[in-house]
Amino acid sequence: MRYALEFTASATREFRDLDKQLQRRITEKVTALCKDPFPTGSKKLKAQPDHFRIRIADYRVIYRVDGKRVVIVIVRIGHRREVYR
Repeated sequence: MRYALEFTASATREFRDLDKQLQRRITEKVTALCKDPFPTGSKKLKAQPDHFRIRIADYRVIYRVDGKRVVIVIVRIGHRREVYR
């Protein structure tokens, strides 16, 4: 089953602020989530039990999976120091 992608408004803004090379790397990883929403290396967040994260260098993509609608919602994208705040 292939999942659709949605970005929150804040995730879209955070993505646009990144440099082009990092945007490409994030796009590749996020696109791969459509096929496998729980890839090796993804972790469930303790503070928000329905959210997961994937790593791309020093950056993190926080997302949640809506199984009923078959959608992955990208919630935040940011540097590891700031994304969990």
